[in-house]
Amino acid sequence: MRVDAGAGIAATPLEIEAAAVAAEAAGYDGFGVPETKHDAFTSLALAARATSTITLHSGIAVAFARNPMSTALLANDIQLISAGRFQLGLGSQVRPHIERRFSMPWSHPASRMEEFIAAIRAIWQSWASGERLAFRGQFYHHTLMTDFFNPGQNPHRNPPILLAAVGELMTKVAGRVADGMLCHSFTTEAYLRERTLPALLQARGSLDGFELSLPVFVVLGGDSQARSAAEAGVRGQIAFYGSTPAYKPVLELHGWGGLADELNALSRRQAWAEMGALISDDVLGAFAVAGSPAEVAAALHARFGDVITRISLYTPYRADPEEIDAVVTALRTR
Repeated sequence: MRVDAGAGIAATPLEIEAAAVAAEAAGYDGFGVPETKHDAFTSLALAARATSTITLHSGIAVAFARNPMSTALLANDIQLISAGRFQLGLGSQVRPHIERRFSMPWSHPASRMEEFIAAIRAIWQSWASGERLAFRGQFYHHTLMTDFFNPGQNPHRNPPILLAAVGELMTKVAGRVADGMLCHSFTTEAYLRERTLPALLQARGSLDGFELSLPVFVVLGGDSQARSAAEAGVRGQIAFYGSTPAYKPVLELHGWGGLADELNALSRRQAWAEMGALISDDVLGAFAVAGSPAEVAAALHARFGDVITRISLYTPYRADPEEIDAVVTALRTR
């Protein structure tokens, strides 16, 4: 497993640039940039200029807030700036955000995503070959590309495309048309092995050469007070994700479908402070790994070491950097 670092969801572009530099200096294999309060590609451009060896990926860029042409162009530029160190991580987001936040169309998300990625590849092929662009799909049409707007073949090749997925349909899309999959942190070992991996294998037959990346909740803390604060932060984030209807199948696999309904009802009332209290120790233990740095590293390897190719630590609380470093060191020495 390669070990990645990531920027905080509230980090500014300049803070993300600094974090990427620090991650490279610390020896991380990769660095992920989210798209929450700021545009992912702006921060990736800064990070690409400020680093020289670390792999960079968008984690994720919202596909349906864009179109295939604009996304192909942005990804091509980051690949150029980073000299071939970029991975294009895409995700669909959920319907309310696409329609109400971005004012963009939503329908048949799995089919639309499969076509979105196919269109990107067709655009890149047109740039590389000079052949006429003639992509006609159900959702996207790209039939015009003149020399004036053609950046040409990327000397570093096209970046790999990683697709974020949770449900079976989108997971199969990842298996069919992407170079890897970004698992959601709202993933348990059971869901990964019983739902995600079978869907991927059904779609592609083999996972050889396929990137499988997972950010895992970890609970650290040198004393009881710090551990309690870490648990509270993780419980709150699990509750937030669990309130999303699209992620209900993860809880249903464990017999916790009723919890998903409770969390969703509370989220509709904006009762965020109450939601974390519904996350029991059993639920916490299914989604998160807790203990000393050595114990966390051992548990991560035991749960995911035979299937995950890239891993990152998800700490939705103020974690001690020395403890994070200790986990990473232990992961590398196993």
